[in-house]
Formats: sequence, structure tokens, C-alpha cells
Amino acid sequence: MKNLFFNKIIGAFGIISLLSMASCVKDGLNTKPVSSLSDADAFATPDRFLSQVNGFYDALKNDPISGRAFISGRYQIYQDIRGEEFLNELSNAVTGFTTWNHTALSGTNEVNNIWIAAYYAINSCNIFLDGAPLKKSILNNEALLNNYLAEARFVRALCYYNLVIMYARPYLDGNGSKLGVPLRLTGAKDDSNNDLARSTVAEIYTAILADLNFAEQNLPASYATPLLSTTRAHKNTAIALKTRVYLSMGKYAEVITEANKIVPAVAPFKAATGVLHQLQPTVAAVFATPYTTVESIFSLPMSDTDLPGTQNGLCYYWSPSTTGNGEYTLNGTIGVGIAADSVNWRLADTRRALHKIVGTKRYLNKFPTGPNHTDFVPIIRYAEVLLNAAEAIARTAGVDARAIALLNAVRQRADAGITFAAADFADGAALANGILRERRIELLGEGFRAADCMRLLLTIPGKSGANGNVPAIPSTNAVYAWPIPQVELLANKLCVP
Repeated sequence: MKNLFFNKIIGAFGIISLLSMASCVKDGLNTKPVSSLSDADAFATPDRFLSQVNGFYDALKNDPISGRAFISGRYQIYQDIRGEEFLNELSNAVTGFTTWNHTALSGTNEVNNIWIAAYYAINSCNIFLDGAPLKKSILNNEALLNNYLAEARFVRALCYYNLVIMYARPYLDGNGSKLGVPLRLTGAKDDSNNDLARSTVAEIYTAILADLNFAEQNLPASYATPLLSTTRAHKNTAIALKTRVYLSMGKYAEVITEANKIVPAVAPFKAATGVLHQLQPTVAAVFATPYTTVESIFSLPMSDTDLPGTQNGLCYYWSPSTTGNGEYTLNGTIGVGIAADSVNWRLADTRRALHKIVGTKRYLNKFPTGPNHTDFVPIIRYAEVLLNAAEAIARTAGVDARAIALLNAVRQRADAGITFAAADFADGAALANGILRERRIELLGEGFRAADCMRLLLTIPGKSGANGNVPAIPSTNAVYAWPIPQVELLANKLCVP
């Protein structure tokens, strides 16, 4: 049996991954999609270079051969429904029921589909990274070539980060010594190199950081329009993702070092170079057209002609049937779901306006556009970077004034009636827990909850709803991380479960 690349998508891979796919936002990037090119033609003109760049961004949304969504919704949904914030309403295995109740196996559809989509995107990047330097005379612009290579390495880093936190043990379990995923850094045009052992988690993180360091050095400070600065990686995008990566590794000093590049020491918090990132006056503005505020460091764009797919969009899962499909509701169990915590998340908080109550059920309405789901999908926001920095400071410096100021910046944007003070926290651990709680509120529905539990080796909390009682999953449980997919195990003789 061929490797997953070729068992599922090699029929078109030899051509399509050479050129990748159509543009992310065709109007915004102003380039023509390419549907089929030979090896000789793939880099024949500067426009074809750009078409391939657009293609590996598009691959982040979806594997276009098989139609599996990647981080245009499905990935974030799986991360969130593994946690305690959402209750399943429809018991539909197609829309994550087995992930919600922690019964996903190596043969489960979503376990295989996310893997295939991620490696499709990685291979799109690898083929570009292999081929573009060989044809650089056609582009005849060394700086632009390095810009494109840096974008490919950013996308590849993002893919590997998502894979390693989903399919491997957390970095803190053995300091990265446990098995990660196969590390493929060269393009595959056939099935001649199927067999590849899993690298360690530490080796995967080393590769991720090498890609992001190269990206930071070679990406532009910004692009010509807010749309491009939101949907293509620039220097601050790479820096922001590094704060997330280092946080997942428990390397808090490094989180602070990276955050300091784009987060000032004192309020008001606004990046001083490149795209001038800052929080928006209201959180609602971040999730409304045109979706290109400077709080949105990196987002995947959607439009009427470029949708995430019927059962893939965030709105489809989180919103009620008037716009979505009402697949999941917010957990109203006091002491479990963050939406039920009216003490720590006051009713006056404007982020509660991003909910919608229908009858007795509460839905997350952060992504309300439907039935065509054209809401941009946020991947990195400045609010997350502020909270990454705050947590890292709390874990290294204790009850620190800057950490509290960063926490206050996020909270007071939505609830001006709250001001946290040093006296509110017994020690650094208490402050870090308060920041984790703020992440549950601020980043709700954006794909962080299970990953936040796992990076700290915390138990993934249980939950109870009409469709079953789901037990808590301690870090020692075999289902704490997703299994390596069957499609890979059957094809790759060196890959072990």
C-alpha cells in the first residue's frame, strides 16, 4: 500500500503539488490560480512562483484533492471539543462526536483526515523549497525569493506544530524525548520514500524553530494592504508563532524574549515595528468584516467563492441552526464550563455578546456568517501573544506587574469594571492560573483548550451532557493525544504507533 500521500492523492500530486493550488484570496492576492503544470513549467514565470506561494497557504485551509479541511475550522474544533467548554448536541461521528468523547482510534476519520491534510500542506511547501532556488534566475530577485522561501517555511512550521501537539506526547513529558511524527523536509513526487521513522518531539520542535527563525529573518515587515498583512506571513507573524511554540515547550524565558520584540514593557501595548499590532477597542471588531485589523496577526480568509466547506466551517459547528448547524453548545455546568462562571467571567463582559441563546441552550456566535461561512478563521491574534507573554512572566517572575498589566489589557478591553492587582494572586502559580482562565474566555472556540491542558500535562476535564458523560482524561491516559493514523501505519513500515 502506498504512503498516505500517494494512496490518497498521488493521482494528482505529481502535477498539483508542484504548483500547489489557487490563491488564498484571489482578489486580494491578484494572481491567477494554476490548475496543471509540468515540472519544467512550474517555475517558468514570476507569476507561477507567486501562484505556488498562494497554493501552500490555500493548503492550510484544505487538502483540495480529497476535500478534507485542515485549519480552516476542523483542526480548531477538534482541539476545543476535546476540552470541557462544549457539549455535543447531535451525536454525529462525521462532525467530531468521537473526538468529543475521546473514543477516536487510529482508523477514525478525523484522525486520518487531519494527518493527510497537514502532510499535503507540508509537501506543497517542501516541493516549493526544493524547486524555487533552482529557478531563481527566472524570478531574478533574491530578496523576493527569500521572502517566498520564508513564507513556505512559516507554513511548514505551523503544520508541524499542529501535528506534534495533536499526535504526540507533550514536550514537558520527558523534555521532548518521546516520539513525535515523521519529519519530512524534502518534497515527495512519488512513493519511493514512504518509510520514515518518527522523529522525537524535541527534533520536531527544533525543526519548527529553525523554520521560524529563517522566516523572521527573511519575511517582510509588512505588505502593501491590510488584507495581505493579515493573510500572508510577515516578520511579526513568525515572532508571534514562536511565542506559542516556546510556551508549548515550557521555555518561558524564550517566550518573553520573543514577545519583547512586539510587546512593549508597559501599556499601551502596541508593536513598535512592522505591522503595528494592538488590541482593538472592542473584541467584536476583530470578528467582523473586513477581518483585517492589526489585532489579527494571521488569519485564513474566506469569501463567497472560497468557503471552508459545508461541514468544516467554525460557524457550522458553533452557531445555532439559523446560521450554522448547532453541533455544539457551550457547557452550562457550573464549575466546569467557563461560560457558566459568572464570577470570573462577569455578565457585563462584552465577550458574552458573542454568544447566542436559543431556548435553554447557549451557542458561541463568534463566527456568525452563514449558511455560507465567510468569516475569516483567526490563527494568531495579538491578544494571544499578550497572554502568552503574561503567562511566561508569571511562571518565571511570580506576581509581576507587567504580567498583571498584560492580563488587565485583555480583560479590560471587554470588562472595564475589572482591574486585577497583585493582591489578587497568592503567588506566580495563582497568577498563571488566572491567565489560563483568561485564555479560556478570550480564545474560546479558536482551538486552544485541549492544547493548553496538554502542554502543562494537566488533566483534560470531563463533561456531562444529553449525549453522554465523558470522563476526565489524565495525562497518563493512552488517549491523551491522538493516535498515529492507520493510513500511515499501514504504509510506512518504519512508523510505529
